[in-house]
Amino acid sequence: MTGIGVEAGAQAARSRALAVLRVRGRALGVAVLPAAAEVILLAGAATGHLVGPGWDAARWAVGVLAVLVLLATAGIALVVARARPAMTPTVPVAEESAPDLYRMVRDLAERLAVPAPSAIALTPDCDSWLEDRTHPAHGPPARTGPGAADLPGEGRRPRRAPVAPVLVIGSPFLWWMRVGELRAVIAPVVAGTGPSAQPDIAAARRFVRGLDATLAVAATPRRGPLARGACAVLGRVARLLLGACREHAAQMERGVAAAAAERAQTVDYGLRIVAQEQVGLAYAGWDRLLTRVALPAWRMGRWPSRLDAGVVAALTELSRRDRLAEGFTSRLGERPACDLLEEPGSVDEATSLLAARLFHGGPAGPRADWAPVDWQSYPEEVVDRTWRADAARLHRVLDSLGPRPARHTAAPTLARILDHLTEPTDPAAEPMDPAAEPMDPATEPMDSAGPAAIAPGAALVPARIDADTDADTGLTAADDPDEDDEDDDPGTERSALLAAGLSAEVAREENAVPRGATAAGQSPPCTLWDGGALPLVPLQPPRTARELLTDHITAMVCCAAVDTAGAVPALDWLDGPSLLLHGERAADLTPRVLSLIEEGDPGPLRDWLAAAGIRPEKPIRLV
Repeated sequence: MTGIGVEAGAQAARSRALAVLRVRGRALGVAVLPAAAEVILLAGAATGHLVGPGWDAARWAVGVLAVLVLLATAGIALVVARARPAMTPTVPVAEESAPDLYRMVRDLAERLAVPAPSAIALTPDCDSWLEDRTHPAHGPPARTGPGAADLPGEGRRPRRAPVAPVLVIGSPFLWWMRVGELRAVIAPVVAGTGPSAQPDIAAARRFVRGLDATLAVAATPRRGPLARGACAVLGRVARLLLGACREHAAQMERGVAAAAAERAQTVDYGLRIVAQEQVGLAYAGWDRLLTRVALPAWRMGRWPSRLDAGVVAALTELSRRDRLAEGFTSRLGERPACDLLEEPGSVDEATSLLAARLFHGGPAGPRADWAPVDWQSYPEEVVDRTWRADAARLHRVLDSLGPRPARHTAAPTLARILDHLTEPTDPAAEPMDPAAEPMDPATEPMDSAGPAAIAPGAALVPARIDADTDADTGLTAADDPDEDDEDDDPGTERSALLAAGLSAEVAREENAVPRGATAAGQSPPCTLWDGGALPLVPLQPPRTARELLTDHITAMVCCAAVDTAGAVPALDWLDGPSLLLHGERAADLTPRVLSLIEEGDPGPLRDWLAAAGIRPEKPIRLV
């Protein structure tokens, strides 16, 4: 029954591949029609049937048209054949650095009776697939060891086409899954090498990839009008052909997947059902680790060098907290799939750096402003530095809003933030220190935590914000489509002013950093992937004004706790940076900060500070 299913899926895929090739044939047929008409006209003249001034003019017109169409067809065909298809950035795994892994994959291919993949590569994602790298521009994976990422566009490679597709495996799978689970998960993927070797399917895939690459070429900016016109024609033809074969190509891939899944049922089918649970768990842990733990480090110019090992710690912590995940930790006694690598630490470091490039846009290698950080140094180098950088930015923005109250010293304190955001019960203006002058942003000494300087005379926030104007975007209530979204409302008028200042300051700092550069403002030497700028997949949308204000006030409270109450910065594997007070994690701080922002009520936060022994009137260190 399985053989019948495999045969049916393969035949369906081949029939769809032939349909794709027929689209290509029809396009070529249309292109040679003017030439065929010219041949008929010339034959008529030679035989004496189509003679006269009218036929002579027709021959000249059709001949010129045929030459132009043939030249255009030759040019388009050359671009489709030579255009470089997109290739996923991966970390190549040489056979000498993972002989056990290659042995397992080849044994799996032999059991499935399909060709073995030509090479193995890792990707910082929870997915696995086969990737055809037979195009001459791709070449074989660079054999430079496990420490070098195979990022397309960096360096030239010998033009040698691999025989079979490359097996790309998600690196979190190797660290979280056991050897048997990994074999069961990649069995359907390896089984796909069988249909990929079919000539018609391979030719249809090359044609579709060529059209896709041609669209990328047509989208490349051109300066000259002639080049722009040629690219417009090229893009139009490519889009027309892709539209004609899109449905057939999709059905072809579904047939290939169905045939591979049917064939893989003969290998570890029962174990695969269990392993699929681990796939979902690994995806959840990996996403949480990137957004909560890695992203704050990347913003500070540090990249965690052991992300794959960190996902194991995060999932172990999840299994400890979540009763639904009980029993998963018992698997840790079995052999992990990363033991199939000779140097798992070097591979983990390479995939961690690639993850930083893809999701954040960092440089290709370590340097002074882009350094690796291990998990033991993470609280000090990332958590504490992030808090103090946010606290310094908060005080710079607060200084730009007006004179400092007389009761507050020049040193930065949490009490000043609390007093500023507290809604006054008396409408009279509070007394100001006559000796205190609003600090000029141009002459204010820049803190080392501030990565961007402020232009002379530039205000951080508008002088006044109307009641019906959004403090974050400047749109009026009639123009703002999200005016009813309460999540974007910073709360009181003072909170709105401070949030608007923070948004402007953060935007100014981000604009001062070149696209694809680190937080230190240095652009990496190469930030392109097949013509697209890194990062390819930003992890999170920009933070709203209220989220920025909440993060900065929370950072200020954490700095005060560290400096006045003996608290320490820490790393929570699921929630990222955290504060340890008296050996316990402070998990109830955010609701009290929101009460201050949204209602102007400092009572809950002051009570929390008093219970924790934090003194808001004491100065804090910003650097």
